[in-house]
Amino acid sequence: MIRIVLAEDQAMVLGAFAALLGLEADLAVVATATEGTAALAAVREHDPDVLVTDVEMPGATGLDVAAELHRTGTRTRVVIVTTFARSGYLRRALESGVAGYVLKDAPIEQLVDTVRRVHDGQRVVDPALAVAAWDGADPMTDRERDVLRLAADGLPNSEIAASLHLAEGTVRNYLSTAITKLGVRNRIEAARLARDRGWL
Repeated sequence: MIRIVLAEDQAMVLGAFAALLGLEADLAVVATATEGTAALAAVREHDPDVLVTDVEMPGATGLDVAAELHRTGTRTRVVIVTTFARSGYLRRALESGVAGYVLKDAPIEQLVDTVRRVHDGQRVVDPALAVAAWDGADPMTDRERDVLRLAADGLPNSEIAASLHLAEGTVRNYLSTAITKLGVRNRIEAARLARDRGWL
């Protein structure tokens, strides 16, 4: 039996995935979560074979959760299921040790097959998406990305500085560098471009 934790912030999609995966004789959904920190807690509590997670969730993204599990050497393998075919997301997923990447518009059979293959130790990514992942690498550092992510949420420099334990001048420098690297005019354009490419 392959034990699964399922993380998805849309209740209807979460219920549908849980029901469809539960129809398979060799799959068991042992816990569900609607946000990233709860998904991480569920993995730690239930020690599943596979975490199936969305990217965009409150609390922490699926990519954040995957990166933390990878960092701590957790045995649970991660499958990302998302509507986003963005190269930046896929690249970050691969760097975070994600074992499978499936788009939500794929048939449920593809997700089931991916879960089984990932459980068997394989990495499963659509070949076209895998090629796209290495086109147009993210030029930003992790810290520039952190600052830009908060700026994209509308926080002023003073609040970003407090949140990240940085000096306000350092925040300005990170934003300026990110804007320059992305070739845009301001933080709003930088955030929009970075989000469109899956870098935030």
